Amino acid sequence: MIIVMDHQANDAHIEAVVARLARAGFQIHLSQGVERTIIGAIGDKTQLKNISLEAIPGVEKVVPVLQPYKLASRAFHEEGTLIRVGGLKIGGDTIHVIAGPCAVESRNQLLEAAKIVKEAGATMLRGGAFKPRTSPYSFQGLEEEGLKLLAEAREATGLLIVTEVMDVRTLPMVAEYADILQIGARNMQNYFLLREVARVDKPVLLKRAPSATFEEWLMAAEYIMAGGNYKVILCERGIRSYENYTRNTLDLSAIPVIKHLSHLPVLVDPSHATGKWRFVPAMAKAAIAAGADGLLIEVHPNPPEALCDGPQSLNPDNFSSLMVDLKQLAPALGRKLS
Repeated sequence: MIIVMDHQANDAHIEAVVARLARAGFQIHLSQGVERTIIGAIGDKTQLKNISLEAIPGVEKVVPVLQPYKLASRAFHEEGTLIRVGGLKIGGDTIHVIAGPCAVESRNQLLEAAKIVKEAGATMLRGGAFKPRTSPYSFQGLEEEGLKLLAEAREATGLLIVTEVMDVRTLPMVAEYADILQIGARNMQNYFLLREVARVDKPVLLKRAPSATFEEWLMAAEYIMAGGNYKVILCERGIRSYENYTRNTLDLSAIPVIKHLSHLPVLVDPSHATGKWRFVPAMAKAAIAAGADGLLIEVHPNPPEALCDGPQSLNPDNFSSLMVDLKQLAPALGRKLS
């Protein structure tokens, strides 16, 4: 449930409500907006019969949160959340583009890719150091060496780093280098990993699993938030359907629906959604038109030579052309490209 405090409620009123809920065994989460403070209470609702919350000074109303995801729900936090990382804010009217190769293959490849996406207008660099692959014989990534190269690319370009964490064993290592921790689609419901990521004070990019419902996706976000990390960014990357011409089916309806249900920012990965580079620009623009807060795009200096996901990677010219289009599109939607 949430307790909405009156706009004239002071700190003493808020502390009184928090103390009363804590005594009843509730987990407390404060959301302090410009005009009102909302107190989220997670726990055994049967205890509420012993508490007359609306009789406490400063309480305007008590509202039950019917969804199983409490903290991720817009009922808990009416305003859209802004995720701050470095000097950037994800959410609001600014659109961010995270771009780079699927995998870190070499120093020259990564530094060249970083330069390409930086010059085109991207604000963050993506690149996999640990690569989960369907086949155990495929390239699995450079691991810690790849993380070191990402850090070098950040130093050279100023781009923030987004990279995937695979399991709890490598989490401390990845967290040492990454600015944003990515949870891949395969790990969306790896609840042990989500609990551990919740302990790290860094934003988490949570990708939707290919067969996950909206509720399952938001419940995965809830695991992270319930563990104390509210800096969750959702990423739609396509779902599995009966169509096999594209790698996945990009669910554009997820963007407005999730923004209706949740206050968390939503990004879209058109590269994994389509699996074919020629469809990435159209889906990227469609995602922004649907309200996405940013894009996650695979860019490689030479896609035919890529060790991972070359067919879905844009080359430098294609990516530069897309960024020009996005810069023209954003103002028409009342937004701006960072």
